[in-house]
This record gives sequence, C-alpha cells and structure tokens, in this order.
Amino acid sequence: MRDLSGLPDLNLALVQTTLVWHDPAANFEHFEELLEHARGADLVVLPEMFTTGFSMESETLAEPESGPTTHWLRSQALKLNAVVTGSVIVQAADGSHRNRLLWARPDGEVLHYDKRHLFRMAGEHEHFTPGERQVQFEVKGWRIRPLICYDLRFPVWSCDPHDTDLLLYTANWPGARRLHWNRLLPARAIENLCYVGAVNRVGTDGKGLVYTGDSHVLDFQGESLLSAGEADGVFQVSLSASQLGAYRERFPAYMDADNFDLT
Repeated sequence: MRDLSGLPDLNLALVQTTLVWHDPAANFEHFEELLEHARGADLVVLPEMFTTGFSMESETLAEPESGPTTHWLRSQALKLNAVVTGSVIVQAADGSHRNRLLWARPDGEVLHYDKRHLFRMAGEHEHFTPGERQVQFEVKGWRIRPLICYDLRFPVWSCDPHDTDLLLYTANWPGARRLHWNRLLPARAIENLCYVGAVNRVGTDGKGLVYTGDSHVLDFQGESLLSAGEADGVFQVSLSASQLGAYRERFPAYMDADNFDLT
C-alpha cells in the first residue's frame, strides 16, 4: 500500500435527518438549512434517495442526468467548498432508472456511482437497473469508495482491490434491521483495513417504515469515532491518514488477501 504519511486529515460531515416523502423541493430547503452546520468539512454525506425517500416510483420520480439535484448539489459544493454527495433517482441516458449517488465537487464536476445491489425485498430490482462497476474518488489525496445501502451486505463488492482509505455508505436502512447495520459496518472496516463512514436517515417514510439512524464513522479496527444514535443533525469528525498508515504497517493483513476480479 502507498505511503499515507504526507496526507492531511480529512474532515467528514454526516447529515442524518428526516426526509419529506416524494417532495424534492421541500428536501432541498431542509438540507440547505442543515448544511450551514457542515461548514469546514471536506466531504459532506447525505442519505440515500435524499430528495424523495426510498421510493420505488422510479417512472414518476426519476430526473434526467444533469437534472435539478445535480445542479443543487453543485451549488452546495461550491458554497461549502467541499464535496457533497448523496443518492437520487435518475433516468440514465439509456433510459434505465438508477439509484445513483452523485458526487459533486466544489470545482463544478459531478461524478457518480450506481447502486449495484438492489433491495429485492422492496422490489427495487423491478424498478431500477443495477450498476456495473465500482468507483473510487479522491478528496485531498484520500481514496474514497462510495457504496449504497444494501451493498453493505455483500463483502465481495465491498472488498477493497483499490487501496481505499475510506469506504462510504449512504442508506435508508430501516430500524427493523438496525442490528445488521451495526454489525456489518465494523466488519467492513476490519476486513478492508480502512475507515468506514455510513449515513442513514431517521423518521418515518411514506410507507410507514421507521428509520432509527445509527450513522457512524469507524476506524480501521472497527472502533467507533462517531455514532449519531437517533439524533437529527449534522455530525463531524476528522480522520487521520497517518494513523491509518501506521496501522497498516503494523498489521499488513492485506498482503495475504486473495486475488480476484469482479465481473
């Protein structure tokens, strides 16, 4: 793995809050108020489908590529001088509907990751097309790989062939399965020798599902650096690249990892 000693700390902000069902304009307004408390962060993370809630009404709610949410995220990234990211329902250029994480940089560029594992228990696989590839983005030299909600359950897809420093999960993970969420996140940190950041929502959605938050930041040993519980708000933490690099030197389990290709 590469030398991390020269990298600056990364300031991470997680936005855990309620979502207004099927009302992007109301959610934009709500998040604009919250993001005032995220100033100073390098990377700001919003929940999955943060403009609508976790809805299967893709045909009526999908926005085009470079649609309103893209422009809104771009403006927020510029205002905060930070990357701002979260997922939204998008109709791709090929006509398919995607649960797409948008990664808006302060220089105006917007990148994306499409959710790979679609939650069949809610019928997501019947309304959306899965993503085909992992992606990795950089912030201040940190290598960051975004994933979305149900992706967390699949260790092969989460497994790190890219020398990732931070695995990032954005989610609408119901409280009925919070035990799974709270156990899988530390596992991903431990097995990948990296930090894990995870944002969930709180409140009740339009289908009556209750969400209990538990947004977290975990270090490379699965130890908690931040735990939001069921609170509504913006939560910030600073991550140390030097500590991550030192741990990998002391415990280089990655050298014995199995080689494989994802197809």
